[in-house]
Amino acid sequence: MTPEMFAQGAKRLQDYQQRLANESVTESGGRAASYGRLHDAGALDLTHGRILYLEDVHVSFDGFKAINGLSLDIAPGELRCIIGPNGAGKTTMMDIITGKTRPDRGQVYFGSTIDLRRHNEPEIAQLGIGRKFQKPTVFEHLTVYENLELALKTHKGVLASMRFRIDGASADRLSEVLATIHLREAVTRLAGELSHGQKQWLEIGMLLMQDPKLLLLDEPVAGMTDHETERTAELFLRLKGQHSLMVVEHDMAFIAAIAETVTVLSEGRVLAEGTLAQVQSDERVIEVYLGR
Repeated sequence: MTPEMFAQGAKRLQDYQQRLANESVTESGGRAASYGRLHDAGALDLTHGRILYLEDVHVSFDGFKAINGLSLDIAPGELRCIIGPNGAGKTTMMDIITGKTRPDRGQVYFGSTIDLRRHNEPEIAQLGIGRKFQKPTVFEHLTVYENLELALKTHKGVLASMRFRIDGASADRLSEVLATIHLREAVTRLAGELSHGQKQWLEIGMLLMQDPKLLLLDEPVAGMTDHETERTAELFLRLKGQHSLMVVEHDMAFIAAIAETVTVLSEGRVLAEGTLAQVQSDERVIEVYLGR
């Protein structure tokens, strides 16, 4: 990172910490937010006020530039919305962050010190980055409770799984997540019996059981009813602060309900960034995405 980026990041971290100090409670399943410098080797270092940092990232597929000089950063606890036309590079960007796609060049950092280009998908998930795809993936023949129990951050070996017994702390955490994702009353229902929106919430809950620091959410309200969309907005606003969220979505009403900063991608790079009102009034965004 350049000295200017360090200075900007330090200012963002200071602003974020001040915002937390001004809030009496910031919740995610009932837990208070905490972001600070971690000194353990390989741990997430947020000293410079960035949980995610991409600079001049390029990816080509058979000569097609899917990502073309992409640079962006996200602060700890931030909820960032990403919009843009089909083919803008939104999914490829998420693939790069999660290790599914390797960039041809550019920097991709989780915090100040973790170079995500050096890690594969399972390692990145263990580092604290969770991803939710558009189509919910849950175990439909298991109950809501069993889905969340399977998602607990534990050793997944055969013997460890056979010997596993949920302890008090894990049971409390599971109960908190159930309340957060609006599924406490459905705890004994089979996942296959849930509505589309409820399945989306359950998958988000399964990610939360892994205690991620950064959540990548791809079109989370696609196919939801208006009521489910409203409750999802409430859920994301509750998660903001404890987790950092990157939300890719086309539903502009949903974006309006949750967004502070909106990044517009086009042709594999950032076209515009700012509040929703600012990007909606940008002539370039109107031309390539929103229309007249």
